[in-house]
Formats: sequence, C-alpha cells, structure tokens
Amino acid sequence: MRLSMCAGGSAKWWGPRSASAWLMAPGQIWTHPAAVCDPGQATKYLYELLYNDPIKIILMPGCSSVSTLVAEAARMWNLIVLSYGSSSPALSNRQRFPTFFRTHPSATLHNPTRVKLFEKWGWKKIATIQQTTEVFTSTLDDLEERVKEAGIEITFRQSFFSDPAVPVKNLKRQDARIIVGLFYETEARKVFCEVYKERLFGKKYVWFLIGWYADNWFKIYDPSINCTVDEMTEAVEGHITTEIVMLNPANTRSISNMTSQEFVEKLTKRLKRHPEETGGFQEAPLAYDAIWALALALNKTSGGGGRSGVRLEDFNYNNQTITDQIYRAMNSSSFEGVSGHVVFDASGSRMAWTLIEQLQGGSYKKIGYYDSTKDDLSWSKTDKWIGGSPPADQTLVIKTFRFLSQKLFISVSVLSSLGIVLAVVCLSFNIYNSHVRYIQNSQPNLNNLTAVGCSLALAAVFPLGLDGYHIGRNQFPFVCQARLWLLGLGFSLGYGSMFTKIWWVHTVFTKKEEKKEWRKTLEPWKLYATVGLLVGMDVLTLAIWQIVDPLHRTIETFAKEEPKEDIDVSILPQLEHCSSRKMNTWLGIFYGYKGLLLLLGIFLAYETKSVSTEKINDHRAVGMAIYNVAVLCLITAPVTMILSSQQDAAFAFASLAIVFSSYITLVVLFVPKMRRLITRGEWQSEAQDTMKTGSSTNNNEEEKSRLLEKENRELEKIIAEKEERVSELRHQLQSRQQLRSRRHPPTPPDPSGGLPRGPAEPPDRLSCDGSRVHLLYK
Repeated sequence: MRLSMCAGGSAKWWGPRSASAWLMAPGQIWTHPAAVCDPGQATKYLYELLYNDPIKIILMPGCSSVSTLVAEAARMWNLIVLSYGSSSPALSNRQRFPTFFRTHPSATLHNPTRVKLFEKWGWKKIATIQQTTEVFTSTLDDLEERVKEAGIEITFRQSFFSDPAVPVKNLKRQDARIIVGLFYETEARKVFCEVYKERLFGKKYVWFLIGWYADNWFKIYDPSINCTVDEMTEAVEGHITTEIVMLNPANTRSISNMTSQEFVEKLTKRLKRHPEETGGFQEAPLAYDAIWALALALNKTSGGGGRSGVRLEDFNYNNQTITDQIYRAMNSSSFEGVSGHVVFDASGSRMAWTLIEQLQGGSYKKIGYYDSTKDDLSWSKTDKWIGGSPPADQTLVIKTFRFLSQKLFISVSVLSSLGIVLAVVCLSFNIYNSHVRYIQNSQPNLNNLTAVGCSLALAAVFPLGLDGYHIGRNQFPFVCQARLWLLGLGFSLGYGSMFTKIWWVHTVFTKKEEKKEWRKTLEPWKLYATVGLLVGMDVLTLAIWQIVDPLHRTIETFAKEEPKEDIDVSILPQLEHCSSRKMNTWLGIFYGYKGLLLLLGIFLAYETKSVSTEKINDHRAVGMAIYNVAVLCLITAPVTMILSSQQDAAFAFASLAIVFSSYITLVVLFVPKMRRLITRGEWQSEAQDTMKTGSSTNNNEEEKSRLLEKENRELEKIIAEKEERVSELRHQLQSRQQLRSRRHPPTPPDPSGGLPRGPAEPPDRLSCDGSRVHLLYK
C-alpha cells in the first residue's frame, strides 16, 4: 500500500473489530482500543483524539451505532469518515452525514433480494419481527416500501427490546408463515428459543435472517435462554439468510495482487482463534478494501494538492479545501478488491452483490446470488424444503358450502309429493260430489281452496331445499322468490278459507237474536270475498317486498376448521341464505300479521267449539285443523330463525311443519266426508231422489230449506199464542168458580139420604171442559 503523504510513517492494521474507530493523522494511521460498538466510549475517545495532537484527517469507525455519532460530528471538523462495518440505512442520509463513506453496503441492500425471493416463490403476505434499534427500524421501513411496490403485503409487524416472547406468540396467533427477522445475534438466540416453544418452525414456516451471524451462532452457549443445542438446531433448520458478498466468489486477483482465497489464508494464519469463533471475520475483506480505498483517495488528493500548491501536511480542521478533494477522490473510487468490485453510490454506500444461503442439516449452503443493480438472480437450485416444496405464505383457505343433507331432502320431498297427491284426491272428491247435500253444507268451494292452499304449501318444500348443490348462483334469487310466494299464497288460501268458515260461524252465533235471520242467510260470495281479501293482502305485501327490497343470495361465513389430514389448509364453511337489505323488517311485518291471524283463529275455534249448525257442518273439524296449524306455525317460525345457521335442522323444522299441518288439514276436513259417503252411501240416495223429482239444483234445495225454516218459525209463534190464550181462560174459569161458591152456599144434606136438590141452572157459557181446551191446540 502506497501512502505518499506518510513521510516516515507506518501503517498498521489491528483487525476488523479490534477497535471502534480508525483515525488517520498526517504522519500515521491510528487505531484506538475503544469498547466495541459502545457509542458513549467512542464519543469520549473521539474528543480526546481531536483535541490532542497530531491532527487527524480521516476517521474510520466500525459498527453503525458508533458511525452515527462520529459521522454526524465529523462535519464540524471537516473530517472524512470511512467505515467498513456500518450497515444502518440511516447513514445513507447525505444531509445528516455529508462526509460519510462505507465499504459495507447498507442493510437496505438486503431488501431487493428479499423481495426478489418473495416473488420467486409466489409469496404475497409476510410478517416481520425486529429488535428496536435504528438500523433495523429503518431497514424495515425501506422493506415495507419495496414490498408495497411489488404488490406484497406486510400483514403483521412485531418489535421487541429485550424479551421476544410475546411478539413470537403474536406471530403464532396471527398465523404468520413467511417471517423476516431483524435483530443481532444474541437476540436471535432468544427469538429462536421462543420459536421452538411456540412450534413456529417446520414445513409451514420460513424465516429470513441476517447473514452476518457466526456460522454456529445457534450452538453457542447462552445463559439467557433455556433451550438446548438440539432444540435450537431443530428450530433454525431451513431458514434463509441474505448477506452482502464480502468475499469475491471469483478467483481473480485484486488491486493488491491477491485473490480472495489467498487473503483468507493469510488472515487465518495471523489469527490465534478459529475463524468461526472470531467476531467480524466475515467483514475482514471489507476492512481491507476500506484501507485500499483510503490509500487510493489519498494518492489522488496528494497529486492534486501538489499542482494546486496545497499539501496534505497543511490540513487543519478549518481547511475545507483538502476535505473536498478527499471527498471527490473517495466518491470516484472504483477498483477490484478482495470483497469484489468497490464503488460508492451517491449516498456514499457500497454497491455489491447479495449472497443467499440456507441452513441445511445444521450448516449453511449457498443457493444463489443477486445483483440488484442489474436485477440478476443467479440460482443454484440447491434449496431444500422440509415439506418438499416452499410453503404457502398463509394457510390455504378452502371455501366449502354447507349443503342440505340429500337424504333428508329426498325423504321430505317424498312426503310432500304424497301430500300433493292426497290434496289432488281430496279436491277431486270434493268437486265430484259437490251435488251431495252433505258436501254442500260444508261450503265445498272453501274446502277446494283449502286443498289448493295445502298443495301450494307442500310445493314450497322443494325450493326450500334447493341450494348451491342443485342450482347455480344466478338461479338462487328465483328460488328465493318461489319459496316466499308459494308459502305466502299457500297459507293464505289454505288457512284463510278455514279462518273464514270459523269466523262466519262465530259471527252468526254471537249476534243478538233479532240479527240472526240476516246472518243465517249470508250469501256465499261474501265468504269468498273474505278469502280474496286475505289473499290480496298477501299478494300486495309480497309484491311490494319483491319490488322494493327483493330477496337475493347472501353468504354466512363460519369459523375456520382444521382438516383431519395433516395438510397446510383450513376449511372455511359457508352457508347460502335468502335475504334482503331489510330482512328483519319484512319478516316482522309478515310474521306479525300471520301471527295475529293464527291467534285470532285459535280464539274463534275455541268460542265455537260447542256450536252446531247445518250451514257449515264441518266447522268443528275446521277448528281442530286451525288448532294444529296455529300451534305448528307459532312454534316453527321462531325455531327456524334461531336455527338458521344449521341448514339441516332449519329445513327439517320448516318442511315437516308444512307437511304435517297440510296432512292434518286434509285428513281432518276430507277423510270424514269420504268415510260417511262410503259407509252410508248418501250419494246414491241423493241421485235416486234427483231422478224421481227431476233436476234439483243447489239453489232449489237452498230455497226449500229456507221455506221450511220460515214455516217452522210461524208454527212456533202460533203455538206460543195458543198457550197464552189457554192460560188466560184457565184463570177466568178459576175466578168464576170462586164467585159462584160465595153466592150459593152448600145445601144441607137430605134426611132421606139423597143428594140436595136445587133449581136447575143452565151451564155457564164461560165454563169449558177438557174437550174444548183440547181443541185450542188443533
């Protein structure tokens, strides 16, 4: 090494990490045995050296924490600062550190490599954990900007000062898979001891660490952790490290006429310890190239200073001219060193390649190089993974829909189909025998509406059980509307017709005596109008609902489930629902109206349970059907809302309630009629009577019935008048007899023994005997 300004001086190098600051004086190179990476001690020695002769020209600190203090203060003395071991990204700030250079690249040089690897393996989500120091914080900030540009997300960011236990637990809780760790070697052992405890390693996880740790850093005894070497070795297996290329991989000769291998051999001979046990051994080529960069810059400055009349020996702390010359010489440095090509960027940082290594079987293996200046990734394809391939950046979530049990759906569908067949049979029977008087007295048209309503309600079971297993996403809204309309209209027709019957019976037999006549002759069209009103209200409500807030497909998501197999996936169950934006409001209106109708039906059925009328001869059966339908609906509606997240239970409750209520209604209303007509043969006698008397329509029969009732009422009135007349005559007879007994006292008996005799009197015209009283009843 040629130092033209060092007349009579000698250059000595004490090793890469033996001092915290290197200082250059006009006559010699100074090293100070300051405490390693202790900013306080470095500051003390800095001021001691600056205020004591000889004058210093260049300062050469080691680690980042010392370089930050020294480089920020050096500007006040017009001193150039050159570091071989500082990697903090904060030192790249030219406004804060205007005279700083370093042969150790910035720690941010790792980030382009990390981003390149993330892209290579297709990772889009990563997590970070860092020690709270400036170098790691600024590195992580730079990484966050770079990954954002690449479309990668840092999902979880953790930091710690001395105890990493809680942050590691948080990483486990957040399901972090690709984790970038930024911390010093001592803290790395603490982190991975916690990693072992939390089982945050293995085939599902990848750790990215800094590569300048000692090769056996995880095997070094550390009293601050309670993990064994085997546990630590298991925890760190397979992690990736990125490190600046500090030793030229090519076997070419540098400016010192040495290859990188020759340099390592000479350095190893001078060390008294094994290289793996020597701190900073990997950075030794950077320190060596830093001395060469300094020497070359001083040579350039010395030559320029001679021509301008300015000498390095004339330097003082107020002489900025020489400082500017040294700065320009350093800034233009470009040579081949043992660490590779040495060149500085605009911020004074070294540009270099990045080495990518992986821990395989307890030792680091080179798997690639990356040149960020050319975006060139050299891959050796020697990477090995515990699971055989790179893991996913997150648990692969498989969305699965919970479909209705097909066995349950088929079973209920069969019951519903049989119910529809039964409804058709009942409807056919009712229509075919509509001329029979017994059927006519049950309001057959209302019964027909009941059968149709039951058929529609039973048909609603089919769309109620259709889901994504049977239909596509586009057909789902139509199925939702079909459910609503079939159930609504089926209930209105089936229950509404029964409600109309029981309401009419209750109205007739709870009115005053003088109004019975009008109620008993209520025309049938008024009954049908009542059913039509109920159906119309439902149609209007459903139409407004469908137009204003139509039903659509919504997805309910449940908690993730772990599969039974040992695979890196989780199952996300989902369930399809028919819903709208204001579903609760519409259900409140619909259920409220129907609920009041059901409760009123129960009340009317109870009030008329002892009533007997020929006008509607099956009203007791109607009341029984209303009881069953109301109870089933009032129980099923809230239960299905509660069990909406359990598709099988909700469908079973809803569909079976529809099936049972429909079956009960059909059986109670129609089976007794069938049984009566079959056992008594009433349709035959009615047919014979019809053939004898000619065609007899329903209207004639109704007219006959009204005439007979009228005649019966007239006779009852006449009988009441005659009874009143008889009572009056008896009272008069009794009065006459009493008056007669007072006028004619009893005659003494005849001594001869005969009856007393008196003058004969004609019979009283007001007196009457039993024969005449009897005639009054004729």
